Amino acid sequence: MQQDPSRRNALSVRLELQADCFAGVWGHSASRRQLLDPGDVDEGLRAAAAVGDDRLQQAAGRRISPETFTHGSARDRARWFRTGLETGSVDRCDTFADW
Repeated sequence: MQQDPSRRNALSVRLELQADCFAGVWGHSASRRQLLDPGDVDEGLRAAAAVGDDRLQQAAGRRISPETFTHGSARDRARWFRTGLETGSVDRCDTFADW
């Protein structure tokens, strides 16, 4: 990252999306152990999408600028959360694989 600072935001996004996936893996485990209340999964998906950089920029009245994202789009955040939730596998959370 120090050698190519222009990639800093893209790397940050991948790291944050991986964290969303890991949260989904935890949700998978919690669900199997019956620790979740009805609606918790849907609430988690809504929360992941609500804090997408695109939605935050739009809510602030700014132009959506993917090159400035640091956490990922609402769609990507929800997709990675769902990946972890559905698979329960940290091995499926490699957001850096195609980097």
